[in-house]
Amino acid sequence: MLVGGNNIGRIGNLQSLEKHPGSFEIAHVKDTSGQNFSTRLSNILVIGDGKTPAISIPKGQGIRLSLIQERDVRLGDESAGAVSDEE
Repeated sequence: MLVGGNNIGRIGNLQSLEKHPGSFEIAHVKDTSGQNFSTRLSNILVIGDGKTPAISIPKGQGIRLSLIQERDVRLGDESAGAVSDEE
């Protein structure tokens, strides 16, 4: 789970770490929708073992929607890419 930066609130699996001496360490993360993103290691909080989270996950399961998908969800068009709770 990311607790800082531009990707705050997103949840995914840690894929790899890059060590940069004298600078920030970079963590590469892949979320459940298949999107890859990277952030500073200091923005990462481990909440599980990769298969099951040790805490309850917020609504939306930590997946970032595009602006158009967010608009459709607000307007009530759930079929336009919203994440269902059934999975």
